[in-house]
This record gives sequence, C-alpha cells and structure tokens, in this order.
Amino acid sequence: MSHFAAKAAYRPVGLLLGAGAGLVPGLLFKQVWKLVEGEQDAPHATDEGRGWAEIVITAAIQGTIFAPVKATVDRAGAVAVHRVTGYWPG
Repeated sequence: MSHFAAKAAYRPVGLLLGAGAGLVPGLLFKQVWKLVEGEQDAPHATDEGRGWAEIVITAAIQGTIFAPVKATVDRAGAVAVHRVTGYWPG
C-alpha cells in the first residue's frame, strides 16, 4: 500500500474517530461540571445572567478536557492505520 493509499484509508477512520472524540469529552465535561458546580448544565457564552469570568472559566475547563482527548483519539487512529498499512497517514 502506498503512502497516498494510507492517507486515503485514514480519512474515513479519522472522521469516525473525530465524531467519537467530540462526544466523549462532552460527556466527561458534563460530569466534571456537576462535581465542580453542582449544576446539570454549564453556562453558554450567550447566557445573559452569567458573568464574563464564569463563561471564560467554563470554556477553559471544556478546552482542558477536549484537547487531550481529541489528540489521544487522533494519535491512536494514526497509529492503527500505520500498523495496518505500514505508512504514517500524516
């Protein structure tokens, strides 16, 4: 299998993993938010009754959870494609 074929093989794998990578940190964040604030839902940036600090801190917590999970899932997908094809999909 060529390098081009490995990259092409990674695309659908990457899309599926990306969808899962978006769901897992979202669920994890909800659980963390319940523990930290005791509320079911985190504030949204457009919530009129919430202050700037609360909105920015919420976004920072979300990013802190989302980025490592996404990077882990992306890396695992690339490693799997490399093992199957012998080529790195990057």
